[in-house]
Amino acid sequence: MPKTTQLRTYTVRDGLLDEWVERWRQEIVPLRLELGFTIGGAWVDRERNQFVWLISYEGPETFAERNALYWSSPEREAMDLAPDDYLVHTDDRTVEGVY
Repeated sequence: MPKTTQLRTYTVRDGLLDEWVERWRQEIVPLRLELGFTIGGAWVDRERNQFVWLISYEGPETFAERNALYWSSPEREAMDLAPDDYLVHTDDRTVEGVY
């Protein structure tokens, strides 16, 4: 499958941005990497209380199939991390690099 990249923008609940970032770094990133995803970077926009990151996958499955594997994995289920506890809104866009 060709490489697929998503630009993800999350609006985080007031007062939880730093906690979200730490849990993302410690729990989400290692599992995503283990499952073959790459992380192109991550940023916080404190003025808007947003977390922005790039995630890519290039492998034998589609991004959607690999993402479903992430969500159904025992490791993900063991995180006890419900996105709704932290995120007010999410915007996921599939993007194509031009530079």
